[in-house]
Amino acid sequence: MTLIAISGGIGSGKSIVSRALAVMGYDVYDCDSHAREIMDCDRALQRRIATDICSDAVVNGHIDRRRLAEKVFNDNAALHRLNSMVHQAVKDDIAEWASVRDGSPSFIETAILYQSGIDLMADEVWEVSAPTQLRLQRAVDRGMNEDDARLRMAVQDEYQAARQHQNVKTIVNDGVTAVIPQLLALLDRE
Repeated sequence: MTLIAISGGIGSGKSIVSRALAVMGYDVYDCDSHAREIMDCDRALQRRIATDICSDAVVNGHIDRRRLAEKVFNDNAALHRLNSMVHQAVKDDIAEWASVRDGSPSFIETAILYQSGIDLMADEVWEVSAPTQLRLQRAVDRGMNEDDARLRMAVQDEYQAARQHQNVKTIVNDGVTAVIPQLLALLDRE
């Protein structure tokens, strides 16, 4: 089985690519939704978040994502601690998920490919790119405050991986270039 990571910063269009692949019949693991589910269900992880990152981020057994985001996106050390807490649980979940897939390519959607170490699990990386202003507009259109969107983009964009995956393909999602033909070409289905 081939495991392909779909990556790109906020507003790049990773979810568009993932949805298109799912419609084509491919299995797609969304790291954000699975990480949220893990954080919502794992009481030990919630205690660590409350103790080590933000005491008011866990309310009545649920993560208050707005409070947690306010903390971690304004404190790099807190963001690093949160990521280190969640990444291994997500990678373990991906390994379990991948173990039951058939022989066709399967996909992992992630915004933090290298920071999480998921790049080491992937056979290929499909990097989704879009101009910065368009990414910002997409994030705002989804209801994010513009300042918060800029902050998240800055945090994601400033990260420079110590290593780059050896097999990276680029998908342009600039609102002009059609995405589906690019996917078909990458899938060798033209």
